[in-house]
This record gives sequence, C-alpha cells and structure tokens, in this order.
Amino acid sequence: MNEIAESNRCPWPAAFMRRLKRILPGDGLLQKSSDVTVYECDGLPVYRARPLAVALPRSVTEVGQVLALCAEYDVPVVARGAGTGLSGGALPHPEGIVLGLARLDRIVAIDPDNRMARVEPGVRNLAISEAARSFGLFYAPDPSSQIACTIGGNVAENAGGVHCLKYGLTTHNILALKFFTADGTLHEIGGPTAEAPLDLCALLTGSEGLLGVVVEITVRLWPRPPTTVTWLAAFRSLEDAAASVSQVISEGIVPAGLELMDGLALSAAQDYTGIRYPEGSAAVVLAEVDGDDLAVVLDGERLRAIFAAHGAFALQQASHDEDRRRLWLGRKSAFPAVGRLAPDYYCMDGTIPRRSLVPVLAEIAALSHRYGRPVANVFHAGDGNLHPLILYDAAIPGQLEQVEALGAEILRLCLRHGGTISGEHGVGVEKLDGMCAQFSAAELAVFHALKSAFDPHHLLNPGKAVPTPARCVEPGGMHVHGGRLPFSRLERF
Repeated sequence: MNEIAESNRCPWPAAFMRRLKRILPGDGLLQKSSDVTVYECDGLPVYRARPLAVALPRSVTEVGQVLALCAEYDVPVVARGAGTGLSGGALPHPEGIVLGLARLDRIVAIDPDNRMARVEPGVRNLAISEAARSFGLFYAPDPSSQIACTIGGNVAENAGGVHCLKYGLTTHNILALKFFTADGTLHEIGGPTAEAPLDLCALLTGSEGLLGVVVEITVRLWPRPPTTVTWLAAFRSLEDAAASVSQVISEGIVPAGLELMDGLALSAAQDYTGIRYPEGSAAVVLAEVDGDDLAVVLDGERLRAIFAAHGAFALQQASHDEDRRRLWLGRKSAFPAVGRLAPDYYCMDGTIPRRSLVPVLAEIAALSHRYGRPVANVFHAGDGNLHPLILYDAAIPGQLEQVEALGAEILRLCLRHGGTISGEHGVGVEKLDGMCAQFSAAELAVFHALKSAFDPHHLLNPGKAVPTPARCVEPGGMHVHGGRLPFSRLERF
C-alpha cells in the first residue's frame, strides 16, 4: 500500500500541493502515513486524528507563505510545538495540515541590560535560562515539561510552573510578540515602550493557537536571586499539609514556589528517582524562598513556625544548589513517576481558591473512593492549581468512561468552590463541555467575536477551546473529553 496519503482522502486541489511543496522543499513537507502518524496527538492520546500533511518550515518567511497559501485554498491549520500539551490543543484537523514550529529554534538575541531575550517559538523553555545564565539572569515560568516543551507552546497555553506564584505565568513574562494572522499577515505587538490601549500580548497568550501563529517572543528575564533556600515539610495527613499552605498565603508570605504532593505521588517519586522522603509522610509541602539574605532568613523562620503549627513532623532545609535540586527532583519527576503505577493516567487541571484546598482535597478523596479509581495529587498549591492524576487501564472496558466521569466531577467541584476548569493546560478539545459550565452564552459570544476578528474564516485550530452555542445546549451534562468532538473522523483510543 502506498504510504503517501491516499488521493481519495485528500480534498485539496493538486495545485495547492504543488505550491506547498515549493514553499517547503526537501523534508519540509511530510505526507507519508508513517511520517504524519507521530503528529496525530499531543500529550492527551485519548483522541487522535491523522493530518493530511505536516509542514515543517525553517524560517518565519516560510510560515507566512504556508499560511497565505492555506488561506487561499481554505485549508485548516493547527500549529504545533513539541506536542507536550495535555488538552488536545495540538490535535490535528483531519482535513487540514499541522504546522510544526520546532525548527524555528533560534535564540535571536539576549539583552542583559534590559533583562529580556528575543526567541523563536521552537526554543525549549529550559534553553532560555541556560542561555541567560552567564548574564546572571533566568526565565521564570518553568512547567514540569520545561526540558522538552517550547516557548511557543507555553505562550499558546499560558503555562505556569513551580515558580509562577512569585514570578507569574507566561503572560506576566511576555513583553512582545510577532505573529501571523490566518491570511499570512505579520503583526508585531507589545514592546518595552508600547502604549497600546489594549494588552494584545495578554490576549494572544493563552489563546491556544486560535488567533494567530506566534513566530517570535520577547521574554522578560529576571536577575538570579543572591540567596535561595528550599524547605521540605512532611505531614501525617494531607489535610494538615493543605492547611499549612493556606496559612502561608494568608500571612502574606510569597514564596518563589509552594508545591504539594500526597502519599501516592510521594511513593511513586521515591521509586522513580531513588530520593527518600520522611517515613510516614502522607503529604509533603515544598516551599522555596529567595531574595537577599535577611529576607530569606525571616521568611524561613515564619515558614518553619507555620509548618510546625500544622503538625509537620519533619523539616528539611536546602540552600546549596545540589541539595535543592534533589528536593525538587521528585516534584519535577512526579508525572512520569506516577505513570509507572498504572498503564494509563489522566492528568486533570483545574484551579480553586487557596482557602478551599482542604475541603476540595477531601472531596476528591471521597470521589476517588466512590469511583474506585486511585488519584495521586501533585500540584501548584500556592496558586490553587490542582493536578489530580487519575490512574486507570484503557485496555479494561469501562475504565476510561469511569475516568471521564470522575474527571468531570472534579471540574464541577472546582467551579462550585469558585475556581476554573483550567489553570495552565488549556481547554483544547478536552474541556469544551467544561467551558459551557463555566461561562454564560453572552461570554462565549464575546470569545467567538474575538476569534472572528482575528480569523474570520476560522482556519486556525478550528473547533478548539471555545464551544459552539449548539454544543452548550445539547443534553447530557458536562463531559471532560468523552464523545462529542468539534470535527468528525477522529479516532478514540
């Protein structure tokens, strides 16, 4: 069988393909089934769709030419970075192309005097800090996948990370953007002296590829703090650990990072990394404070007192880089570590007010018991961004449906406590029904109007992130990623 996409499957005129190949010579255009299959999903493999072709431009000029050509022929385009997203945001359109931006991976310039860097979207998150280290600077947002995820994908999803509590999410660390609209027109927004009446950088950041294709990002760099200390506090109950987090915030302490892992996540991290946590830990809190020496000492004393007051039975302090790295290794490795506990897991992403941590975690535990599905909790406690990991085996009939139902209940739980259905993973196709639960018809109409203003023909990542009004009035309640999808011919695994 010919591995090139079958001609009866391709709806595009031959002239379109000829022109696309001229724009993307050599290996810049993938069409063989064996080549495009690896792009059929992102980090949410429950849904897969094979694109008709994958475009891999090597320059900003080629990106613009591809978009202009697709606009001319009305071809849908799904931009993709490293494919580490967890909401199906980079799921291909079955009658469109994937626009892979991984080859645009230059750090264009670092400006240490103004503490900023210009980078292309294919640059890995961690690579920015590595390049800025010699100037005594770093890029703050640090999602757990930072060794692999790209800054372009971080912009699309407004990624956070361990240090977002003090230093902010991606949107707080973007100074300027260059992006193409769907017709291939290049735009520049933001900049250190920008005085635009609208914060378009904030609008584009987190827009999940629906409004434009970003081709250059100017990021804010931070000076490396003179002193950094990481604390690990071990608790005999998850409730005590969560209560300590709430008090830290209520007393006005702003750690650089404030993370929580429950017993199941700790057990997995120990087996995966070899790092030992205090025996008998039902949960640990990781708190990092940085700044000048005196501020770090004072914050450390206050943290110690708070943790002790809430029953911490073991405290560890690390100030040397290697010791701190070891304390953080388990947290940074939590997702792959939990992946060894079961054939599959579903990573939830929702937010709640920090005052609700204790009751929400108790309700998640009750839901886990009721559904008979283990849940590991590892999350950004400082900003209330939950990441419950639900364990299951997709090969066993009925377990995926159980996970979907449990996930939907957790999202509804977040909403009942005044939270949101996503913190940093985005909506993609996963949470379209959740959007119906969180937003009113009038609010969704504004989202659609914004989409149409930037992309009137809805060619960029169509059907993602913002549900149609018809979807929201369909019976059946809120689903997480089950059943109804924005376009046809998708395969469910």
